[in-house]
Amino acid sequence: MTISQKGIALIKNFEGFVDHIYTCPAGKLTIGYGHVVENPASFPSTISQKEADTLLMIDIAKFIRLVQAHVKVSLTQGQFDALVCFAFNTGRLGKTMLQKLNAKDYLGCSQEFLRWVYATVEGKKVKLFGLVKRREAEKALFLS
Repeated sequence: MTISQKGIALIKNFEGFVDHIYTCPAGKLTIGYGHVVENPASFPSTISQKEADTLLMIDIAKFIRLVQAHVKVSLTQGQFDALVCFAFNTGRLGKTMLQKLNAKDYLGCSQEFLRWVYATVEGKKVKLFGLVKRREAEKALFLS
């Protein structure tokens, strides 16, 4: 299974396109559609939307493999897309989320999305409105 255009659109919608390196709310240097810049000295300071699309697909591929490697149950396209979107944003799948999912507790798994709405900003754990909206959208896609 791979991500659908609907899943890609969800990621693009929440990440937004930025053509230059900036610091995201979690304090990471970012460009394009949420691409984390590990070494800014060897990375261009601006990119085109086409370049951002290429980076996005490379980044998404990592999270497709992550979902494929850890999920042991059948998924609908919406479930798969939601999990890839979530992992793209968090960098992982939650332990409890995976336990519930692999136990075929799909409803319980869907409720786990809403726990992941916090980020560390200036050393403090804060609830971010943007993450609340994103997790609600991911949950809705998962349940679709």
